[in-house]
Amino acid sequence: MKKPCIEADLVPVLIPLLESRDQEMLLHTGRAIGRICYNNRDLQEELVKVGVIPSLVRILTDYAESEPLVHVALLALYNLADLDSAKEALSKTNVAEQLVKHLRRAVNHERLEIVFEVLQALAENDALKVQLVEAGVPEVLSEILLRLQASSQAEDTCIVKAASDLIVSLLLGDGNCLRMVQLGVIHQLLDLLEKHVQSGDTSVQHAALSALQNLAIPVVSKVQMLEEGVAERIEALLRSESPPVQLKLLGTLRMLADGQADAAEILGQDPMLLNRLVQWCDMNDHTGICGEANRLLASILHHNRSQEVVKAIQEAQGVKHLVSMTTSEHAATQNEALNALAVASAIDLGHLRQEIEEEKIKETLEQLCSHSNANVVKAAATTLEVLRGETPQ
Repeated sequence: MKKPCIEADLVPVLIPLLESRDQEMLLHTGRAIGRICYNNRDLQEELVKVGVIPSLVRILTDYAESEPLVHVALLALYNLADLDSAKEALSKTNVAEQLVKHLRRAVNHERLEIVFEVLQALAENDALKVQLVEAGVPEVLSEILLRLQASSQAEDTCIVKAASDLIVSLLLGDGNCLRMVQLGVIHQLLDLLEKHVQSGDTSVQHAALSALQNLAIPVVSKVQMLEEGVAERIEALLRSESPPVQLKLLGTLRMLADGQADAAEILGQDPMLLNRLVQWCDMNDHTGICGEANRLLASILHHNRSQEVVKAIQEAQGVKHLVSMTTSEHAATQNEALNALAVASAIDLGHLRQEIEEEKIKETLEQLCSHSNANVVKAAATTLEVLRGETPQ
């Protein structure tokens, strides 16, 4: 029946019926339009063009108590939300406020999932993303994480993962990140991680760590996260044996250490972390983890200002891995290692002297002074000057 309905141009005839005040008429009209236009992009575009979006938002607004009508409207938005034209039309409505309202009202997993799907699609549009944040979506996500964090039900786990993914999608600028941190989202994510490290649910771990990693990028968030003891809590998750989780964990810690001497000193004086990092640096069967572990080690040294950290990394046998990094095929990685070695040598050359001789660091640096990349040459020359006791030019 679908093809004859399309050929008969039935959809344009049905659209005006969405303005009806008869709920039965609205329900049947909405279902008919949805079935006819399902998986037909041209017809969906036509729907948006003739003004279906305001009608759908009106249904969410005026008939919020009618479960069948709300379901039909949400399903229609779900099918249309990927269209750029639909996003543009939605940005001119109060859809953000309505979705927040229905997210709070949702009592079953099916309703939560469809609202999350719509929100995730709309968050791809910057204008709608701002509207969603201003309408209070971060607050509702925080409430949902808090409510479901103790649950072991598979359906709740799916919702928790969806909430974590949406947090990442909604991040736009430092202000949004800080808002999330101040809402307590960080600790809710960490609570989830600690729970799911034990249960072994890696999909939730991965989603939560993605959110944490993105939240740790702005400086204002780093400071707040450090003050709340986030670094120590993340370190406690090192018992995870899932490579994707380990990779995200290392990336999150590196984000926290970047530009933050306090974080670098906290991480650089934790024997368990350093020993695990050195183990990961030798994981040739997982090149991503190996590379990220090396980068975190370099970041800790580069951003720290403490002799104790230099000594601890040297005792954990981490210096040899930094030396290996200087011969990487990637210039950016070489730079990170060289900068770390230069800082470490300037802080505490005494503890490094024996290792410098054993690893033949000077010979490596002299070779790098002829590198094709100007930044590598400059970093190698600076490190050499520090090792020789000269003042870098």
